[in-house]
Amino acid sequence: MADQVAAMCDQLIKAVNVIMDAETSQILRLEALKFCEEFKETNSFCVPCGVQLADKAQPAIVRHFGLQILEHVIKFRWNNMQPQEKIHLKEWAMQLLSNGTHSVLEEESHIKDALSRIIVEMIKREWPQHWPDMLKEMEALTSQGGAQTELVMLILLRLAEDVITFHTLPIQRRRDIQLTLTQNMENIFTFLMAILHLNVEDYRKLARAHCRVAVTTLNTLSGYVDWVSLAFVTAGNCHLLEMLCLLLSEPELQLEAAECLLIAIRRKGKLEDRKPFMLLFNDVAIHYILSAAQAVVVEQRYIFLKRLCQVLCALGSQLCSLVGSDVGVNVPANLNKYMEALLAFTTHSSQFLKSSTLPTWVALFKHEILSKEAVVVQMVIKYLRASMTNLVKTGFPSKDDNPSCEYSRVDFDSDEDFTSFFHSFRAQQGELVRSACRIVPLEAFQIAAEWLQYQIASPTDVGDTRSKTAEDLCSFMSPSVIQWEAMTVFMECVVTQILKILEEKNMPTDQSMELLQAVLNYDTKDPLILSCVLTNISTLFPFVMYRPHFLPQVLYKLFKAITFEVGQDSKVPRTKSVKNVRRHACSSVIRICRDYPEIILPCFDMFYNHIKKLFSSVATLTHTEKCSLMEALVLISNKFNDFVKQKAFLDELMASVVAEWTSDEMRRVLWDPAMFLSFIGADQVVTKQSTDIGTTGLNRGRVSFCLCAILAVVKRVRCPADLEEAKAGGFVVGYTAAGAPIYRNPFTAQFLVILPNLLAFIRTQNSLFLPENMARLSETFSKAHEVMDAEKNMVLGLSQHLLDSYDSPVYKTDLEHMQGFFLSSYDNCYHFMLSKILLTSARLFWKQLVLSCPQEYYDSLLCPLLGPLFSYMQQRLNVKWQVINQRTSVYGEEEEEEVLCQESQVTQEMLEEQLTRSLTREVLDLLAVSCISRKVPESAANKEEIEDEDVMMDSVQSTPPAQSTEELTELGKCLTKHENIYMALLTLSFTSLSWKDTVSCHRTASMVCWTLLRQVAGGNLLPEAVTWFYTSVFRALQVHGQHEVCNTTLSQLAMLIYESLRPRYIELRAVMTQIPNISVEALDQYDHRLMDPNAQKVGDKKRRDQFKKLIAGTVGKALCQQFRKEVHIRNLPSLFKKPKPDEDVLKSEELGLTTLFSPENYAL
Repeated sequence: MADQVAAMCDQLIKAVNVIMDAETSQILRLEALKFCEEFKETNSFCVPCGVQLADKAQPAIVRHFGLQILEHVIKFRWNNMQPQEKIHLKEWAMQLLSNGTHSVLEEESHIKDALSRIIVEMIKREWPQHWPDMLKEMEALTSQGGAQTELVMLILLRLAEDVITFHTLPIQRRRDIQLTLTQNMENIFTFLMAILHLNVEDYRKLARAHCRVAVTTLNTLSGYVDWVSLAFVTAGNCHLLEMLCLLLSEPELQLEAAECLLIAIRRKGKLEDRKPFMLLFNDVAIHYILSAAQAVVVEQRYIFLKRLCQVLCALGSQLCSLVGSDVGVNVPANLNKYMEALLAFTTHSSQFLKSSTLPTWVALFKHEILSKEAVVVQMVIKYLRASMTNLVKTGFPSKDDNPSCEYSRVDFDSDEDFTSFFHSFRAQQGELVRSACRIVPLEAFQIAAEWLQYQIASPTDVGDTRSKTAEDLCSFMSPSVIQWEAMTVFMECVVTQILKILEEKNMPTDQSMELLQAVLNYDTKDPLILSCVLTNISTLFPFVMYRPHFLPQVLYKLFKAITFEVGQDSKVPRTKSVKNVRRHACSSVIRICRDYPEIILPCFDMFYNHIKKLFSSVATLTHTEKCSLMEALVLISNKFNDFVKQKAFLDELMASVVAEWTSDEMRRVLWDPAMFLSFIGADQVVTKQSTDIGTTGLNRGRVSFCLCAILAVVKRVRCPADLEEAKAGGFVVGYTAAGAPIYRNPFTAQFLVILPNLLAFIRTQNSLFLPENMARLSETFSKAHEVMDAEKNMVLGLSQHLLDSYDSPVYKTDLEHMQGFFLSSYDNCYHFMLSKILLTSARLFWKQLVLSCPQEYYDSLLCPLLGPLFSYMQQRLNVKWQVINQRTSVYGEEEEEEVLCQESQVTQEMLEEQLTRSLTREVLDLLAVSCISRKVPESAANKEEIEDEDVMMDSVQSTPPAQSTEELTELGKCLTKHENIYMALLTLSFTSLSWKDTVSCHRTASMVCWTLLRQVAGGNLLPEAVTWFYTSVFRALQVHGQHEVCNTTLSQLAMLIYESLRPRYIELRAVMTQIPNISVEALDQYDHRLMDPNAQKVGDKKRRDQFKKLIAGTVGKALCQQFRKEVHIRNLPSLFKKPKPDEDVLKSEELGLTTLFSPENYAL
């Protein structure tokens, strides 16, 4: 046998060398791999060969393979091995631990890991029942040297990870091991602390081997402090935490010490148990943390800084939880020193470190007690000063103009990645500035005012990155622009907050007016800076309520910005930055008219005349800009509170638009698709010699302006909100039977004149997709109906990189102009009907119609609409998902090189799938809104209390959340009265379960399917229909069963259907018998309990578990799990309780009290 083992080992060594040799051909490598795998699966010499190959005299790759063989034997053959074979294997493994490795510093880490895995796999199968002295044996091993001590640490760490973190073994084994660990935790912690202390002391004597052991011990402690009782973490007056703080000053150990400390301080649990954490606010702990924070930009050192910052933040979280609670924790005496340490990270050059501190500052500033402390108030002012630097967008990885750039190169892959982060970071800072402003409002305003005055007084610094269109203009990266942007954000946060919290007498009105005057006087030709100036004007405008004489100056500045130009060449398209300024100015005017119409109302005539003058004299105003100004006028007119006056004004304002839209020419164009395509030039081939491009472009402009203007008025015109004002102004024309007022809209008469052509135009647009009209598109515009690139990127979630194109002239192709026209036309038209194409139709029009429709119109309006809609959407979406599924399955069968597609084709397929998924969710949401009313009972326990419970040490299952109940809405009841609509709803609901969208599946299965089906569960459903509903759930389990959430909801739905309908439909049992690997005997038992009223009933949880086992064969697996070999770990005899007797106490012959309490019946 020895010769056979030796020969086999030689073959295995050759095979391993072939596999690992870079020069080996693919065929030979595959043959060698196949030989090794077959050996592990079938050969009877696995254990002796594994032990021989794992000998430390062998090369590392051979030893690792030998250890893999032993691990494979334990994982997959352990249950079939004889007890003596298990003992021999365990002895060999322990011998390897004892003398089968090199010294700590020489041994390869992957060898240590493989050896520890072997021991842990045996522990998971045999401890504690069959290996009661395991912990003692591990402790004895540590006396043999550093190598054995490190291996023991790795074993304890991996055991905790497998049992507590990853749950890689059955529930009963996990419970046995976890409870045994818990019972021995005091000894384990004492042991770990002793090992750590001993090796740290030896490390300080310059013994590097002990440093390696100390690092491993710290990692092992990290695996335990996350779940053990807090009593062990804080034992000995927080001795562990004190030691970890001291180790922060040791360069070789500080990272692991910080990670262990972080895990400990982040612990939840009862507040009383967390009270000892306050000891970390003493001078010594804060001193060590501050001392350790001094570092340079070395990546390993930077990781430590991140952990240290997280430690401080976790400490702050504990502070905010404990101070002011019932456990009687006072504000620490050196709170200021803690906040100074936190501020040091907030002012660090790393943007990531700055962002990490923000949640802690928010918690401190919002805390009911801490926010009133004098030291916190003083720190708020310091923070506001620091935020002036933090809000400035610096630190791009591609640059070297700031110390933070070096850190950003570690944290971010690109400038786009950094920009995305900073956008979120700045938003968080804005929230924090608002919180700080609530504490020191006047001081915050003073800081903002000083910053604004400084920016106005500072000369424009273009920097190195100049605009592409003019040398003296800034780019987004120019120093002046980034300073103006940061100051604008700060000013906006401060002013909006003080307007909310300060009374009028305390407002800094005079200083605000001085600032506003300075901003109005500031003149710049740079569009990027001007955009910031406009934001500051809007921010400070509320103070004009107290000084109305400023209004003309503000309006003059805004109107000047509306017509802003950089150059005089009208033939060159405007840059995006110029367009943004003009759009920004229009938005500012609208915002002022929306929020403060009372201020502008006295000078409405002057305002109106100035806009009419702009319309007639400024030829460069775009249609959008004109419509924005019309929108502003309508907003002010809402304050007329006079129906006749407002109607006369709207008639005058819209006269030219109504005349244009209802003209004979426009009527012919809007009603005929062929004429419409010719009118806008979509049927013409555009060449350089084309002469009528300008005419068709003007025609598109005429249509767009009419639509935009109509939409502006429809969107903004309103009746007075106050009923008395509405009655006095003539807006109320009567009352409903219920006594609700009936209003009339001043734009109704004109809109009714416009409506026929508008509806005809919508019908014409829809008919443009008919084959005959698609054929009319010229070669130039054949792709006019395709999704634009910007829309594609938005659907696919791709970021828009605008840094390079903001100051370039926006040149568009003829196709892009046409695409933009079609898109805006659809957008505007369907906004009249509160919808947009098909996707937004479900979200806006239909959903709003369902929510707004009076109940008396359900039968006459909603039923005739929703029935055909749901039927059509079910058919259309089903086809879409079939195409997606077919594409996936085809790609799975083809060779890899045949699957490689053009990038555009891949993008198109991704786009179609994402649009289909979005449409699916919108349609199912509409169905749920129409039919389902969810009632959620009040929670039995407060969420904070649940979080505070320290349940990690106890293997107790968490209480499930309070279950909501679903009922049919009144509309749902109305829809289900119509059989064809009802069947459409059921078909859509159950078909959608197997579409590849887990969100839709979970929501529909949990809320919709059973609520609908329950209504006819007691009726006369056809057996074929019941079978189809039931198999639809199984199809969904095949698709989504790999996801735990979907698995649970679908299994629950299947059980509800089976238990409710099985007594009447024997066909359901026939479906069950077709499930792969189902136990017919178990099914018979389940049916017996279900059908026989006298059968013994079981609890809900046990019944659910039994049913899940029955249907387990229908559950699909993830691709990564489909070819994975199952590991089976047998349960051992229970340690802590006797098995329950089989007999039922209630059926026993003697039921007297004396008998029940007799000693022989105590086991009951």
